[in-house]
Amino acid sequence: MSSLLLQGVAPGPETALVSVSSIDLLARKRSKHAITAITAYDYPSARLADEAGIDVILVGDSLGMVVLGLPDTLSVTMEDMLHHARAVRRGVQRSMLVVDMPYGSYHVSNAQTITNGLQLVKEVGAQTLKVEGGAEIAPRIRALVRAEIPVFGHIGLTPQAVNRMGGYRVQGRTQAAAAKLLDDAQELENAGITALVLEGIPREVAANITAHVTVPTIGIGAGPDCDGQVLVWHDLFGLSSAPAKFVRQFADVRSVMQRGVEEFRDAVKARTFPSDAESYHLPAGIDFHQHPSDAVPSCEE
Repeated sequence: MSSLLLQGVAPGPETALVSVSSIDLLARKRSKHAITAITAYDYPSARLADEAGIDVILVGDSLGMVVLGLPDTLSVTMEDMLHHARAVRRGVQRSMLVVDMPYGSYHVSNAQTITNGLQLVKEVGAQTLKVEGGAEIAPRIRALVRAEIPVFGHIGLTPQAVNRMGGYRVQGRTQAAAAKLLDDAQELENAGITALVLEGIPREVAANITAHVTVPTIGIGAGPDCDGQVLVWHDLFGLSSAPAKFVRQFADVRSVMQRGVEEFRDAVKARTFPSDAESYHLPAGIDFHQHPSDAVPSCEE
């Protein structure tokens, strides 16, 4: 079955095994059906998200912080993204797979951008790539689009620019800054993006951008008026140590996992795990207590 059958139709969980496309996301915007997105970094989380009917699964460079324990996303490499994206790809059948281009992989030249972009598409199976930045990054987006690679833009609080921003700060809080974000959004739309992530900006600014661009907007810390929402997997399940204001914990997995680890520790120390029922046994009739020399010939014999 081809995703062409879904053109102009807002997809839902009932359309299992049909990959969500950029055409479907655009149909959702036009029909006011919210777009769902979540990050994933391995096979089991990707499979769970896909089976739950999530529209977009993003292999974010946030893996540097939530999986690799790095202080930011700046040291995440192409090798890191390729490794995790391959695992995620194996768990995805229906959702759109979007992969972040890490810091430094698209900043030098159009040629570098295309080379790295093609690697993510050909070796991983990414359907779409995501790049951070405003109007200044538009030439890179045009280069990717010319190479037939769909692109998500990402403006507002862009983690790869943390040093320039002086930390993870809400963006677009002045009239001039808000106007700049709208200009950036329109420049990226003109460059050919298929969707736009809005992160860490006031609700009113995000609503204005969403109303002025024709591509779908996906918010994270940008209020409820975007065309869709994305959350980091670890934030959603309470696995992050200091979640941001916009994060809602939808399940307390952390406490369940912590309790499980503690119960395992206690059972091992008490020697109640493993039990006899959880152990393997010799077949009936074999007497392991006989002298080994009686059962197995020696080398001298």
